[in-house]
Amino acid sequence: MIILIDQDGPLADFQKGFLEKWRAQFPYEFFVPLHQRKNFYVRDDYPEILRDEVENTYCAPGFYLGLQPVEGSIEALKIMLELGHDVRICTSPLSRYENCVLEKYQWVEKYLGRDFTKRMILSKDKTIIRGHFLIDDKPVIEGAEKAEWEHIIYDCPYNQDIRKNRRITWNNWRSVLDI
Repeated sequence: MIILIDQDGPLADFQKGFLEKWRAQFPYEFFVPLHQRKNFYVRDDYPEILRDEVENTYCAPGFYLGLQPVEGSIEALKIMLELGHDVRICTSPLSRYENCVLEKYQWVEKYLGRDFTKRMILSKDKTIIRGHFLIDDKPVIEGAEKAEWEHIIYDCPYNQDIRKNRRITWNNWRSVLDI
């Protein structure tokens, strides 16, 4: 099977990384605890007056490279490969991509090795990418095409209202994918 996995959320702990940077930078400023997140885009959980600073935090040099892997994610990818599946990281770069794109590649090299960077697909439109499954924390994925993959939701507080998709974590991935 071709298994596409989003990078930020399912693999790299964007949410925790953002909150740690935000709290270190602005220790007395408003923040949203991880379990209270309501929106896919972190900036939408913050008051409008703080949104530029929120965006500056996750667009800063070193942010993406400094993210920690989600617990169990690296091991799961390696097992999928050992089982003979074609595993690809399918990620969307930010519009402010100056640091994001390079650091996404550096992150994959750091945690999965340089050869795994050949398995990366960067696209603003994931619907045009072929695969059997897309594991992604984004609640709804739209694009130019009707995707041929099944969207499996990586379980997060901000996507709980999506009920039509199967849900996955790195604790239940084998049973959800039936592998």
